[in-house]
Amino acid sequence: MSLDLNSPAPAPLLRLADTDRVRLGEALQALLAHGSILGLEAGDGDLYAWCRQNFDWVRETATLAGLNVRMEHESRLIQAVPEHSALTLNLRQDATIVLLALWYEYDTQVRDQGAAQVWLSVEQLNQLLKEKLLPDLKSQPSSGRMQEILRQAQRFNLIRLETAQPFEQSRIEVLKTLPRVIQFNGIAEWTRVADLHKHPQSAADEAGENTNEVEETES
Repeated sequence: MSLDLNSPAPAPLLRLADTDRVRLGEALQALLAHGSILGLEAGDGDLYAWCRQNFDWVRETATLAGLNVRMEHESRLIQAVPEHSALTLNLRQDATIVLLALWYEYDTQVRDQGAAQVWLSVEQLNQLLKEKLLPDLKSQPSSGRMQEILRQAQRFNLIRLETAQPFEQSRIEVLKTLPRVIQFNGIAEWTRVADLHKHPQSAADEAGENTNEVEETES
């Protein structure tokens, strides 16, 4: 097939002003890199305002990239959830377990205590791992590894981390983006998935079992 060099150039996908095109690119890059845009954060306020005003553009463009985008103006939140497994997070087992524990704490504080914000310390997180997820655990993630896991979660806008010395006194705010990435219908479903990590032999019979949007890989 010959190429006609004189044929007209294809029409642009979106007929946008240059400033809007730049903003749309920034929005898509933020959603791909971090999973969400937090309008209450100082650096994201202007971008969130633009996205809210032009949400149809954001949603349609993100759909082409395999992302399902939702907006919650009450929380100044725009979140992208992957629709294809190729876009999901690939986490080591210890990171998956930590996120499961954070999900449990979020669900407990919101459902049982009516909390508007969910906070816990790293020390409380370690205790939660021992009591709820891994009662027979001989060694938990080291302080350095826990920092890696939590900083990764922060990079994807799943938590906020306020570090302190010693690190166990650092404070974690679990954001509402996390239960939308790790989705359970209730505590019973969470317990079933958590049991797979307590009993790895049983988990071997559950091939393909995962926490929905979070896909784990072995250490």
